[in-house]
This record gives sequence, C-alpha cells and structure tokens, in this order.
Amino acid sequence: MVISKNEKKNQIIEAAAQIFAKNGFSGTIMAEIAHCAGIGKGTIYEYFKSKEELFFAVFEWYMKESGAAATVSIAALGGSASSRLMALSESLMASWLEMMDVYSLVMEFWAASASSSSQMRERFKEAFRRAYQEFRGIVASLIRDGIERGEFQSDVNPESIAAALVGAWDALFLQAWFEENFDPLTTARNFLEVVIKGLSKNRS
Repeated sequence: MVISKNEKKNQIIEAAAQIFAKNGFSGTIMAEIAHCAGIGKGTIYEYFKSKEELFFAVFEWYMKESGAAATVSIAALGGSASSRLMALSESLMASWLEMMDVYSLVMEFWAASASSSSQMRERFKEAFRRAYQEFRGIVASLIRDGIERGEFQSDVNPESIAAALVGAWDALFLQAWFEENFDPLTTARNFLEVVIKGLSKNRS
C-alpha cells in the first residue's frame, strides 16, 4: 500500500512523540524513531533536517491533538458564557487525559524553552507565548461575552480571570501527572463552578 508524503510525515511525528515521551529529547536517537515508524533512518531526513526540527513538529502535533484547536470551536458555540466555559474545561481535561501516555512530552517542551541552545530556546519560548496568548484570549472573550449579556458582573477583568483559569488548568493536569489517583476532570469542574458563581450577577 502506497501512502502519501503527508501520511508518512504524520507517521514519523507520531512515532517520534512516543520515543521522545519515553526517552526524553536528549536520550532519543533518530534511528530509534525510524525503527518505531517502520522506515529507514534516512527517510526521516527527507522530512526533517534535524532532531530539533522533528521535536518542534511533535510540539505542534501535541498542541493540536491535546485539544487546543477544539477550544476555538467550543468558544464559538451558542448558549451561555457559563456553559461554554464549562464545555471548554471538560473538553480540555478529557483531551489531556487521552494524551496522558505522552504527557511527559510537556516536561520536555518546557525544558526546551530553557535549552542551552539559543535557537531552540527562543523557538519554543515564542511558541509557548503564542499558544498561551491565544488560549487566554479565547477564555477572556467568553468572559467578556458573559459581561455583555448581563450574565457576569461588569467590574471583573476578563484578561486576569482568563490568565488565572489557564494557569489553574495547567496546574491541575500537572498534579494528575504526578499523582495517579488525582482526578483533574472533577476537580476542574468543581473549581470552575465556584469561579462562575463568583463571576455571576446572581450569586444565589
């Protein structure tokens, strides 16, 4: 069966994600990725000129697969701002749980943003900045919508609340990574219910 170049590229990225998650960036060699993908080592270099470039492609793949793209469509749905915030949180937590087997990649991505290689460091720092800014912007727009609809109090700062929520979601899943029995989905739901109650004009 002949597969397209795009399919082959995705095959390499998914194999690389598994190996980077298992061995870390520094402990990974291209030959092992090639073996996992079922291709020759030289084939990888037809798609990625270096291990660093492949690692960044894995970062982009992870961000897409972990639910980052879904937040945009959820935010655009109809319904109350509260229900959309809750739907976003539920979707995000569920997506992250599905990716738990490769969550160690997140640690590797953070490490890359502090890499001794200035090129890698700046590339990952900029990518993280863009990702966080976009995500905070989506959450803030939901809160602003709630204010405009009269659902939330008008004296709250959407950007500050959004930053706190994004930070909380990050921290909850980090705890789930370290603590096997920790339930980020239920904890996020309970936390967001308290936040929404605090934002609401009618707090009863």
